[in-house]
Amino acid sequence: MSGRVRLGSAVTRISLQRRRVCQWLLLPAGQLLLPALSSAATVASARIWPAQEYTRLILESASPIAHQMMLLKDPQRLVLDLEGVEPDGELAQLVQRLRPNDPHIQSIRLSRFRPGIVRLVLDLKDEVQPQIFALTPVGEYGHRLVLDIYPVTPPDPLMALLEGESKGRSGAPEASADKAVTRDSDKTVPRDRSKAASASRRPIIIALDPGHGGEDPGAVGRRGTREKDVTLAIARKIRALIDREPGMRTMLTRDDDYFVPLNVRVAKARRVRADLFVSIHADAFTTPHARGSSVFALSEHGATSSAARWLAQRENEADLIGGVNLDNRDPILAKTLLDLSQTAQINDSLRVGRSVLDGIGAINPLHKGSVEQAGFAVLKAPDIPSILIETAFISNPDEELKLRSDLHQQKFATSIVGGIKRYFAQNPALARAKLS
Repeated sequence: MSGRVRLGSAVTRISLQRRRVCQWLLLPAGQLLLPALSSAATVASARIWPAQEYTRLILESASPIAHQMMLLKDPQRLVLDLEGVEPDGELAQLVQRLRPNDPHIQSIRLSRFRPGIVRLVLDLKDEVQPQIFALTPVGEYGHRLVLDIYPVTPPDPLMALLEGESKGRSGAPEASADKAVTRDSDKTVPRDRSKAASASRRPIIIALDPGHGGEDPGAVGRRGTREKDVTLAIARKIRALIDREPGMRTMLTRDDDYFVPLNVRVAKARRVRADLFVSIHADAFTTPHARGSSVFALSEHGATSSAARWLAQRENEADLIGGVNLDNRDPILAKTLLDLSQTAQINDSLRVGRSVLDGIGAINPLHKGSVEQAGFAVLKAPDIPSILIETAFISNPDEELKLRSDLHQQKFATSIVGGIKRYFAQNPALARAKLS
C-alpha cells in the first residue's frame, strides 16, 4: 500500500517535470533570454562629474541596469541598489574616483547587500534633491544609468553676478559719470551719457557659454584636444578681459567640466538679464583640410548653407551625448523659445556677429567672410542678441595646435572682446533696471 503511494508520488513528480519542460520549450525565443539578460549587466565604466551646480554619477553598461534609489536622513545619505552586477572592477574604482572637494558627496561605500544586489551608499555633505534616469546607447556610449545630485538650494547665477558687481564697486573706480570711454587697441570711442543715466545704469552683462562639457567632449582633434577644454579655457580668458572693463560684467554658463543642457544655458542668460549671449566652440569636419573661424546667428527660415545646417544639427545633438533627463524639461521655457518672434534679436545678433567676425579675422583666417545663420538651439533666447563662435577647426592639425596654445587662446579672447566692445560702442545696450 505504502509502496504504491510512493510510486504514485514519483509518477506525479515526473509528470509535473515533463509538463514544465514542455511549457518551457513552447515559450517564445525572446522570453527564454530574459533570465540571462537580467544577470548580464556589468559596469563597463563608472564616472563622477562634480560641480557646484550638481554632481553627476554615471554607470555605463552593455545592457540596462535594474536599480532602486532611496534618500535617507540623519545622517544624509543616498542609497542605490543595483541588480545583477558585481561589486568589483569599474564599480569598485568609483570609491577612489570621488574627489575630496566634491561639493555634495562626502564618501562612497560599496557592498553586496544580498545575493544579486549590490548596494551603493553615498554619504552626503548636505541636503540634496537627486534625480535618476536611464539613457539608451548613443554615439560611443552604451546604456547609461545617470544619477544627478542637486543641492536643495541651487546656486543662483544672478546672486553670483551681484556678488561680483559688489566686489567690482569696492575695487577700481568706474569710468567718469559724465563720459564713459571704451578703448579698443589704440582707439578711444567716447560714449556720452548724463550723470543721472550713468549713476542708474547697470553694467553691460555678457553671458559666455563654453560649449559642451562633462560627458560631452565635443569634437576631438588628432592630438586628443577636446573641444570642451578649449572652449572653457577661451571663455575664462574672455571673462578676465571683460571683467576688467568699466561697466561690463560676465557670467559663465559653466565654469568647470560638467554638462549643461542647451535650454539651461539659455535660461541662465535670461536669469541674469544678459545683454549678449556668446557661445564658444571649436569647429570640426570630416576632412582635415577645412580651416578658419566662423560666427553664426540664429535663423528662422533655414540655414544659409548646407555646412551651417550640418553644424547646427551636430551642436544641437549635444543634449543626447551629454545626457538630458527628458522628464525634467521646462515645458514653459521650451514653448517660449519656440513661439516668440525673434526678428529683432536676429538683426542685433547679425550686427554683433559682424563686429566679432572682423575682430577674429585679424588674427586667424575666416572660413567665410560673412555671419552665417542656422537653427542653433542655444541661440534661441528671444530677448538676447546671441552668437555662436567657431574659433577654429579642431579637426585641422595646424589649427588644433593654435587651439592648444595658451598664446593663441589669448589672441582669440582679445579679438572677441574687441568685437564685443565695438558693437556696444555703436549700439548701446537697452536701458534696463539695475541688478537687484
